[in-house]
This record gives sequence, structure tokens and C-alpha cells, in this order.
Amino acid sequence: MEELLKQFPDITEKQKQQFEMLGPLYSEWNARINVISRKDIEELYTRHVLHSLGIAKVMPFKPGAKVMDVGTGGGFPGIPLAILFPETEFYLIDVIAKKIKVVQEVAKALGLTNVKAEQKRAETVKGEFDFIVSRAVTNMPDFVKWVRGKVTKDQNHGLPNGILYLKGGDLTEELQVFQRVTLYNLSDYFTDEFFETKKVVHLAMKYKV
Repeated sequence: MEELLKQFPDITEKQKQQFEMLGPLYSEWNARINVISRKDIEELYTRHVLHSLGIAKVMPFKPGAKVMDVGTGGGFPGIPLAILFPETEFYLIDVIAKKIKVVQEVAKALGLTNVKAEQKRAETVKGEFDFIVSRAVTNMPDFVKWVRGKVTKDQNHGLPNGILYLKGGDLTEELQVFQRVTLYNLSDYFTDEFFETKKVVHLAMKYKV
């Protein structure tokens, strides 16, 4: 929490309380339904919450924006982003029902009215979004196939609409087929060694490509 408050000093008291609640909530749910590894639950704020908020360093979502989190797992990056951007609509999906159950209960406990979570495959989702976010659920070429045609043409942000993907390691080969891609090193924003190789990949997507 200390690092989070340092990185995002302008959050409201309500947002601070919501972020503080994440630790106890995920510990409680993880004891019932294992959605985060035992090792990672001890590092929840660094490896999950701050990591998710790396996207916010690259793209502050505007009020009214629509964001889909594909393969959200226990709610990352969607839940921390939804706390930070209460006026942005977040749609969190995962194919595993028990994970979506946790997401729904956490969102309810936090009072997040801007979160909708469903058990669903990305390919079956109807509708369009300003941005599609995710944390390394698959390689980028496959991910693009999943979300093809789901990005709106209406541009309202500093970056072109498209994908914001949290991933680590050397991505040169994986991304070589894409022309409109930009990498943001999270080590430029966060000092913890966990972020040394972590990146936000922004892939601008043309309308219904």
C-alpha cells in the first residue's frame, strides 16, 4: 500500500479504503478458491495490484470509456483499474466459473458499480470497447484473433484505441508481425525488481480489422 499511495497520491479516501480492502478480501477468497498462488498472495500489492495499475501509468482512462479485461483470473488487471477509474465501465471475463465468482464477490464487497464480470470467451462477446486489457493470457497473435472487431472506432484518449497487454520478457519475435505496437517498460515507473522485465504492450487496432 505504501508504494501504491506514493505512485497514485491523488486517490480519494474511498479509493484508499477500497485498495486497503483488497488484501483481506483476496486472502479470504483464496483460502476458499485458489485463484492466486500462495507465494503471490503475500506479494499481492506488488505482483497483482501495482502490476495491474501499470496500465494506468500508460493510459489514464476517461469517464464513460469502456474497457474489457480478457482472462481476468481473480480480477487483474480489471479490479484495481476499476477502483482507480470509477467512472470508466469495466467488463471482466474469464472461462473459469470459480474465478468469475471471486471477481463478482470482490467487486460487490468493494461497492464497485462500474464492474460487470461474466464467464465467457472473448470470441463470443458482443459489443465494442475503447481498450481491451489483459495479463499475458496467451501470445499476442492469438489474442488479437480473439478480440478482432471488438474495438470501437470512436477515439477519445491520448493513445489510439486497441489492446493494452501486461507481459514480461523478450517480446521481439512475438510482436514482429505488428506495425502499430509500442512497448512501455514498467521499470520506468516502479522501482521494485519485480518490474525489471515487465512491460505494457500497446497495440493500436484499426476498426474491425
